[in-house]
Amino acid sequence: KLCGYLNKLGIKGPIKTWKSRWFFYDENKCRLLYYRTAQDINPLGSIDLSSASFDCKMENGEGVFEIRTPSRVFTLKAISKQAMMYWLQQLQMRRWEFCNTQSRFPVGGSQLVKEPLAGRTSRCRTYIVDNEDFLPLVKTPTEAVGLKAASLPAPQTSTALQNISLKHPWTEIQNTVYNICGSKQLWGNNGNVFSFDEFQEHPENVDEKQEAEEGTLEDGRMEPRLNWIKKARWMSSGFPGSEELSREKNSVDKGSVLQQQILTLTEEVKSQKELVKLLHKALEAAQQEKRVSSMYLTAAEDKDRLELVRHKVRQIADLTSRVEALEQEKKELEQILTLRDSHIEELKEHVQLLMEKNHAKQEVIMALTEQMARELSDPLQEANTITVETLYKQQEEIEHLKDDIDAYKTQNQFLNSEIHQVTRLWTSVAENEKALLMKCACLQARNCQMESKYLTVLRKLQEAVPGLPNSHAELVKNLIQEALQWDVKEEAEEALPFELNTALCPSSEYDEYGFMTVPDYEIEDWKLLAKIQALEIKSNKLRSQEIVEKPLRDRWNSIGELNPSAELKSLIRSGIPVEHRQRVWRWLVSRHCSPVPDHYQRLLEQSRSTEHPACRQIELDLPRTLTNNKHFSSPTSQLIPKLRRVLLAFSWHNPAIGYCQGLNRLAAVALLVLEDEESAFWCLVYIVENLMPADYYSDTLITSQVDQRVFKDFLSEKLPRLTAHFEQYRIDVSLITFNWFLVAFVDSLVSDILLQVWDAFLYEGTKVIFRYALAIFKYNEEEILRIHDSVEIYQYLRFFTRMIMDGRKLMSIAFNDLNPFPMKLLRNRRSMHREELEAELCELEQIKAAYVKERAEQGP
Repeated sequence: KLCGYLNKLGIKGPIKTWKSRWFFYDENKCRLLYYRTAQDINPLGSIDLSSASFDCKMENGEGVFEIRTPSRVFTLKAISKQAMMYWLQQLQMRRWEFCNTQSRFPVGGSQLVKEPLAGRTSRCRTYIVDNEDFLPLVKTPTEAVGLKAASLPAPQTSTALQNISLKHPWTEIQNTVYNICGSKQLWGNNGNVFSFDEFQEHPENVDEKQEAEEGTLEDGRMEPRLNWIKKARWMSSGFPGSEELSREKNSVDKGSVLQQQILTLTEEVKSQKELVKLLHKALEAAQQEKRVSSMYLTAAEDKDRLELVRHKVRQIADLTSRVEALEQEKKELEQILTLRDSHIEELKEHVQLLMEKNHAKQEVIMALTEQMARELSDPLQEANTITVETLYKQQEEIEHLKDDIDAYKTQNQFLNSEIHQVTRLWTSVAENEKALLMKCACLQARNCQMESKYLTVLRKLQEAVPGLPNSHAELVKNLIQEALQWDVKEEAEEALPFELNTALCPSSEYDEYGFMTVPDYEIEDWKLLAKIQALEIKSNKLRSQEIVEKPLRDRWNSIGELNPSAELKSLIRSGIPVEHRQRVWRWLVSRHCSPVPDHYQRLLEQSRSTEHPACRQIELDLPRTLTNNKHFSSPTSQLIPKLRRVLLAFSWHNPAIGYCQGLNRLAAVALLVLEDEESAFWCLVYIVENLMPADYYSDTLITSQVDQRVFKDFLSEKLPRLTAHFEQYRIDVSLITFNWFLVAFVDSLVSDILLQVWDAFLYEGTKVIFRYALAIFKYNEEEILRIHDSVEIYQYLRFFTRMIMDGRKLMSIAFNDLNPFPMKLLRNRRSMHREELEAELCELEQIKAAYVKERAEQGP
């Protein structure tokens, strides 16, 4: 019988471990069955050898080999190289024997049992003779393979639980119960694990064995009808009788065998206890899941079911965030380990340098010693040249040098220990500082959320002010004013050091580009909404700093030269960090719009010498540009003159457009990011002449109107419920969205989300505007559907873009939930609606001309 213990490498899950398994070759089906122990009756699985190949790589380690099947690769490890070669040779032999038999008896595998033993033996000998030219026959390692190995205890792992198969809990329970029941008979049979005297009355039922095996391996479970008698017969039929094993064990000391069996059973009990604990936990989880499912099924309303589903979604999101946090912690620990390794290398170099110095000093001492010995060996020379005092001085020098060497050794040892200790202290302090930063960020995020909820309550009270008494209404008004004036940053700056304050408390008044984090609206209700939104955005930033923002920034830092790719597209969609945005925008502009040297300067000279017709309109629009940004809020702001020059230069550069309202906002955003006015000019040229379709900013704005019709088509396809709601209350969304498309959401979205939209817009074009416009409606779809008054819907649509707080969620909706979104479809829709619009405009012109002609004929 080909059987024995091998270590099997677990390949599923994040942790790969070696697990000891008892392997037994089934001749009838050419399968290698594996169990946890030799005493188990149900196999954990099988390996089909009929179509398998074997591999042995020395670099994998001693005793490691692979069995490659069409569906999976099994990695096994024997106790020695000899055992490995024996297994490989025997498996080759059995596979060769089975395949030959199958070719002679194609009807079925059952005929293999009926084949004469002499024929099978002769073919086996033929294989051995043919194979000896390549690999000599390996001697059987009886201590690791065969029946003797079955009587020995199973190899022990580092932990008893490690050897348990968690993928087959039912099989483990069945084997455990059988082993417990069989152990009572074990002592009566002199420790023979293969003695089933009471079950050997009908050993000829081989078919029952095959039925049990098929039920375990093919269906993945044992049929309840299979009783223990059939399993006992199977085990007894797979091995020789108890008498043969008893003869082999007579030579072994019975006392040591009993002790080994006691240890084996003790470890088995421990492992089974741990398995029971795991199964208890699994059962509790299943019961909890069943209770939740029952609640879901018995819920009376869809709202309750939706709340249960949301609860599960929140649990999944929480677990996902924990996994991501653990992965990030793993990466940081790997970086710390790398730093430590480099530090150790530096210390080794320092030690090597000190040893070289020590060696040089010893050579000097030896040279001086030899010189002194030579001089002392010549008495005449000693008498003439060296005095007793000189000898004493040289000896003192030697002693001093020896003392110096000892001192250097001591110093070196001390410095090494000091460096090691300081490194450990520094590591501990760094870890504590990081933990404190994370804790502060979490606390501040929670504080922002609490303040946001507080402001939301105040807003609800504000809406109910007309129905409150005068004293209560005045109290609510005072609380609102106090909340609007109070800033989280003021207390945070007093409580935190400068470094933590810089990391956790960015300026609460303006962001990196000068936009007000809380816009100063005239309407008090809008002020509360702006404050709530600012707090929610800040909370999201703090929570995603370590999980999302830091890995994204690391990926951007690793990018050198920019080249178009799917990875770069994905990174740009996720948002470009502030420190990289200017470089990426310059690259995007230069790819499609090559700047002409001195062209901008010539346009400025022309604007100074000749006044453009659009100059007056530009001057009127300058004070209205980005009023919530400190760089444009005042007529004396430093960017106002730059914006004026950029717009005048563009009006001379493109006389067909000249100037159109909305270009001032596009140029202003380009100035904020690129800073250089010439770069902002070419960015404006790139947007108007490359990204946007022709006639987008013409006098008729015909292409802009076409895009509104295309957008309505997409809205009805992607969000049919919302479209029906708008039609029911006669809402024209183009009144809201027209400005979105004309200025690419400037003054509609908060600065963080706006610049993230612009990142993708500059890389992919106008399709991004359609994606984000649809995503904005999808983001607020449920809120809009709750409003059942046309006036209230219009009022909500005026500011609902300012209520978007989660830029990551909006980005996910735009680029994931709204797919597919082919550019070809967008072009076809534009072409179709342009033809329709031009036909309508032509018809209007004809009606107008006919009307004018009719009036002219009627006379005054």
